[in-house]
Amino acid sequence: MTIRVLIADDQEMIRSAFGMILGTQPDMEVVASVADGESAVEQARRLRPDVCLLDIRMPALDGLEATRLLAGPGVDTPLNVLIATTFDLDEYVYRALQNGAKGFLLKDMSPALLVEAVRAAATGTSLISPAVTVRLLSKLAPARQNSTVDKPLPEPLTDRELDVVKLVAHGHTNDEIGAKLYVSVATVKTHLANAQRKLAVRNRVEVAAWAWRTGVVA
Repeated sequence: MTIRVLIADDQEMIRSAFGMILGTQPDMEVVASVADGESAVEQARRLRPDVCLLDIRMPALDGLEATRLLAGPGVDTPLNVLIATTFDLDEYVYRALQNGAKGFLLKDMSPALLVEAVRAAATGTSLISPAVTVRLLSKLAPARQNSTVDKPLPEPLTDRELDVVKLVAHGHTNDEIGAKLYVSVATVKTHLANAQRKLAVRNRVEVAAWAWRTGVVA
């Protein structure tokens, strides 16, 4: 199945770079590239892409409001929106997720993370830039540790699964984890899937949240 992507960014250079990265993927196709939020909403509603990759600061309509119109509460058939921005602000992260975004990325991310995030968004899975995840979760960790007591896991994590969970919590991608542990990316995915099952969580963000909350990482 081909993942159809719309790119919206007021900088032509960014649109071209994202388009080139995604266009080289065998399972992806860029179906629209626009420079403002109004055009993004219009084209997204017309084309119904699998993923809308939006900047935040754009003319006519910003990416946060465009996200609300395409994926927010009350939208009958919401689209999968992925935010990519230069501005690493907590307020933007919270508003984007509240408005229905499936992910939040920083523009200095690696091409591999962009591709991974688009694939995740296409399936309705959330992926937040590792740097953002680590910062937000580390801020919340002390309060969570003081107020929440986790029950023992019915099936404990293996040592290798715990290694993977710790690296996820510190913001590493699957490729980086594989390199650090000297295993293949497929093996990393297997360990991560097993960890998610044992922790009863849906994605790597929730895996990281568990690790910070329980003090597995600090």
